[in-house]
Amino acid sequence: MARSDQTQTAVLGALSIMPMSGYALREEIKNTLGHFWSESFGQIYPALAELQRSGLVERQGDAGGRSSSYVLTAAGTVRLRELLAEPPQQNKPRNGVLLRLFFGHQLGPEACRRLVLETRSRAETQLAAMRAARAELADGNLGENSPFALITIAAGERSAQATIDWANDALAILATLDEVPATSPLRSPPAAAR
Repeated sequence: MARSDQTQTAVLGALSIMPMSGYALREEIKNTLGHFWSESFGQIYPALAELQRSGLVERQGDAGGRSSSYVLTAAGTVRLRELLAEPPQQNKPRNGVLLRLFFGHQLGPEACRRLVLETRSRAETQLAAMRAARAELADGNLGENSPFALITIAAGERSAQATIDWANDALAILATLDEVPATSPLRSPPAAAR
């Protein structure tokens, strides 16, 4: 599935829950899908325009367009189901924390500790947010989509908890290392280079 199709899937999916303005759509994607999916204004508005040209969404509201909302059409629902049935695009991971830790001998143990502590703190914040989202969902404010949203919240909780557990393990490993000054060589050169 192409990136633009994934953006359309997120937009159509959000509109399948309720009609929204472009701004509300962006906020809803950020706040509701944000723990596993992100879209920028630069992606959402072109997608909305294309979806409207294709007859998959309609714009409803006042004539000036100031308070208009986008509504999913019947054709939009069909297209959403087609997009959801396609295999998801698998993105290669890009984890800046792990990249830095892999080359941690260049940073030194203390800088690596700080990086891991910051990562753990963010995961603890994410876990708290997921638990709050779970509590909000208990109100059933997403209607028939609530059980499916719970599935993604559970993934967010597990991911955050796994990061916390990993960070604790990483800190234990780092605690066994002595701080090496950044200017000193960490390894002796290979025998051929001596």
